This record gives sequence, structure tokens and C-alpha cells, in this order.
Amino acid sequence: MSITTRAVRYGVTLAGTAGDNLVEAVVDEAAEAAGHGATSVWMGQRLDYDAIGLAGLVGSRVPGIDVGVSAVPVFARHPLLVASQAQTTQAAVGGRFHLAVALGAPPIVEQAFGLPWERPVARLREFLTVLGPLLRGEPVEHEGELITARSLLPTHVPGASATPVLVAAMAPKALRIAGELADGTVPYLAGPRVLAEHIVPAITAAAAGRPAPRVVTLVPAAVTTSPDARRTMAEGLAFYTRFESYRRVLALNGTENPADLALIGDEDTVAAGLRAYAEAGATEIVLTAHHDLDAATQRRTRRLAGTLAREAGSR
Repeated sequence: MSITTRAVRYGVTLAGTAGDNLVEAVVDEAAEAAGHGATSVWMGQRLDYDAIGLAGLVGSRVPGIDVGVSAVPVFARHPLLVASQAQTTQAAVGGRFHLAVALGAPPIVEQAFGLPWERPVARLREFLTVLGPLLRGEPVEHEGELITARSLLPTHVPGASATPVLVAAMAPKALRIAGELADGTVPYLAGPRVLAEHIVPAITAAAAGRPAPRVVTLVPAAVTTSPDARRTMAEGLAFYTRFESYRRVLALNGTENPADLALIGDEDTVAAGLRAYAEAGATEIVLTAHHDLDAATQRRTRRLAGTLAREAGSR
């Protein structure tokens, strides 16, 4: 089941669907993934749990595995407060936390937060301009067109090492900003062709003169032979067709249906499908089995992430 001779990290998203306490369920899933040898576990920011806080709880209770958040929207949040959250989590997990931010989507920003979707790219640039130094433990003095941030009080958390910051960027302007101001990107529903032809070249060019950017690719994948799995995945992935940014990426993939990108099958089938992502330039592949899939499928998917991570580490 060897993927590639290139060193690629392998992680998995956490669902937290077992039991009646989400935090305990997520911790249990993370411990299982760590036991299998997965490099990292990731969780998204929704409107129920706080992803940065949850990552701190997971990382402090499950040693040895990296914890990541993908992604915290920049609208309705101030970089000073996001930095304080991230540094607190980083101190709690001993340097194993990775933060990704995102623009979000106009329907969420406008309907959930009641904010106008105005100048999103400019907001992202200013947000990262402030956030980057703070995550390195540096004070800030920034008065921009959209964001003002000053370190009037201490902003560094003792014990917190520098936190890597990524951007859930797939469009050209956002990728340019990510290459200039962040450590990499976290694309989703971007197939191998989009990675190789659009995302990797764009962010690599923008990062010229800086360390090579990370490309942490989230891939819809489920290890199962159940005939119902594809329908369940398709129903969950259909949510993303509501948003123009994902419709654009899907079109670049040559499809309108995100389920066409889902890797579903036994271990060898899914592993073979992941090979193309590694060869397209992904530096880390995160398997994202939909949370509505049964517990056995979730466990098999976490196990595969660990198997692939161990194989990559043994080369």
C-alpha cells in the first residue's frame, strides 16, 4: 500500500459523534488515531463547539499527535483574540497546534453574523498582517483600513511557541496572500489536477524567498465497502455546492458534483486514490470521512491514516 517515495504526512478529521459528550468523543477518536500512528488530527470551526479550545483539550490529553483547526473565519473575529486563543492552546499542547483561518462564505457571514461581505481579500491580508507577529510572540501596532490592533496589554502567552498559521485558500488572490504571509494553505475539494495546476504553483510562486509553503489537503475519504456510504457522503458534500468558491474549484476539477472526488472503498482503493494527491504536491493529506458515516467506517478510516503515516515515516 505504498503511496509515494515523497515524505507526506497523514492525518484525519475528528467527528465526535459517539456518545452524549462531544468533547469526550473527540478525545477518544484522537487517542485512537494516535494509537494507529496518524500524524495529526483536525477539526473544523462550526457554530457549536469552539475549535481552538477543543484542539487544546485534545492535544493536552492525547500526547504525541499534532492537532489542527481548519478553519477559523476571519469575519466576526479580531486577530488579537484569535492569537490569544491560539497561544493558549499552543502552550497547553507543547507546540503541536496548527491554526488555519479562512474567509468563510458570504451566506454564513451575512446571515449568521449579520455582517456585510465587503472587501474579503483586503480583510484577509490585514488579519494575517496582525495575526502572524502575534503568533510569533511579537507585539503589534497596526492601524489599517479594516482592522486596528495594538498591544496595549501583554499579548504573549508564556510557554507558547510560535504557532504555524495556514489559510484555507484556493482562489488566486487568497493563495497569493497565503504565500506571502502564512505558512501554507488548507484546500478542500481540490482534486489532484487543481492542486498540481493551480494551487501548488500559485502559492509556491507567492512564497518565493520564504520557506516552501505547506499544502495540507483535506480529502473526502472513507474506508468502507458499504453500498450506502457513497450516498451518505454525497448528501453531506452537497452542502458545499451552495458556495461560489467551491463551485469554482469543482469546475476546475471538471465536475459539478463534489461526490465525484470522494475516495470510497477498501484500504487499498482509498490509498491508491491518495497517491495522486501526494504526487500533485500535497505535503500533508487529511482524510475526512463524513461525520454521518457509521462508527466502524470512521474507525477504519482513522486506522488507514495511521498506516499511511507509519509507512511514510519508515521511508
